[in-house]
Amino acid sequence: MSKVGSDKLVPENLATGSETKDGGSIVLLFATRNAGKVAELVQLTQGVSGLEVRSLNGLDLAEVEETGTTFSANAAIKALAVSRATGLPALADDSGLEVDALDGAPGVFSARYAGEQADDAANNEKLLRAMTGVSDRSARFRSVLALADTQGALGEEVLLADGACEGEITTALRGEGGFGYDPLFYFPALDATFAEIGIGPKNDLSHRAQAFSRMLPKLIRYFGLINSK
Repeated sequence: MSKVGSDKLVPENLATGSETKDGGSIVLLFATRNAGKVAELVQLTQGVSGLEVRSLNGLDLAEVEETGTTFSANAAIKALAVSRATGLPALADDSGLEVDALDGAPGVFSARYAGEQADDAANNEKLLRAMTGVSDRSARFRSVLALADTQGALGEEVLLADGACEGEITTALRGEGGFGYDPLFYFPALDATFAEIGIGPKNDLSHRAQAFSRMLPKLIRYFGLINSK
């Protein structure tokens, strides 16, 4: 680990001549250690020339406390915290599952629905129990992306983009792919759960893909990038 300035932690292999560029590319930190989310974003950014997406893996940063009551607030909190700590542009996602029969739960608590230390299996098990005997199984995945660049033109402001994907909650786990609630989220248009669809098709349809499609023009304008797709 190396430092930029007196309190900025950056990866050792980051070029020392610039806090935002490595070999001519903009280094964009995706404020997560979730391998599934990182894989999705890397695929979504393919074709964007001059942008290198990196996760928080390898950075000695404390977990950011998500104190917001909305996805937008939590995404902004995470993006700003990571950008302040590293001096780099940071993109953060806050996303979750909203189930109509549960008054929008688990919502912003999706990752810790079954408790602070809960894993995907525990969260899915709790959701299945909560939906036992429930006829209205309509639900949606919602995602908000926030871009922060505290050392750049944005200062303490953020750019936001959101997306949502409508579906239903199944009565049993289906599929081996994906992560989170993917095995329980049925997408009627493809007659499959997100776990059955796989990351490629999911990236064309998912809430995060929709949010990123709305964020991408903002990234291109802000950083002066070129999209070859």
